[in-house]
Amino acid sequence: MTALLAQIWRHPIKGHGAEALDEVTLEAGRTLPWDREWAVAHQAARTDGTAWAPCANFSRGAKASELMAIMARLDEDTETVTLSHPARPDLTFSPDREAAAFLDWVVPLMPPDRAASARIVRVPGRGMTDSDFPSVSLLGLASLRALSDAVGRPLDPRRFRGNFWIEGLAPWAEFDWIGRRVRIGGAELEVRERIGRCMATTVDPETGKRDADTLGALERHWGHTDLGVYAEVVTGGRVALGDKVEPL
Repeated sequence: MTALLAQIWRHPIKGHGAEALDEVTLEAGRTLPWDREWAVAHQAARTDGTAWAPCANFSRGAKASELMAIMARLDEDTETVTLSHPARPDLTFSPDREAAAFLDWVVPLMPPDRAASARIVRVPGRGMTDSDFPSVSLLGLASLRALSDAVGRPLDPRRFRGNFWIEGLAPWAEFDWIGRRVRIGGAELEVRERIGRCMATTVDPETGKRDADTLGALERHWGHTDLGVYAEVVTGGRVALGDKVEPL
């Protein structure tokens, strides 16, 4: 069976909303354009916002489950983001110029026992991925279905904050790509490592409530807590829904 690109997602503000795309143009050595372009540092963060920093410095769904129910829409021309959430009014704002509006909007979604969101950071040319290199994530829908069966309910791909979801692979086949190159549309990527998962995946992105023991199911059935792989773009190019995904 031919493997095809089934879904493309970006997350303009790290941990605060997902947006589906039909196509994207990748650049060598860069993240997916506008993915994790901004990140929300919390009060206990140990980063000055001038360079990449680990995810522990940022507000995110692993610690604040309500954030998982945010959807995002980016206007690239104006660099404004519209956020929506079932418990909040929509907010359209500039992360660079109107951070105060966002910080007020997000307060009801943050647990009182966690460090509050304090500021929005942006590192030019470097999306704030969880990996310490500019990565694009590849995930197999068959792996997601296998985990859904183990958990006993369908799992929304948005739980996993992935970029490219692929149809037509065997479950976990993407793990075999580590150290290899993969062609998607006009781009080539080198697969670097598996993605270890966190508590964010236990949250239903429709409700922002924890409802599935994804990590326990992964450990019990497969002896790990990984889903998907991180890759580095080595040859840029256009990538669109329906493109073939071919290991080289």
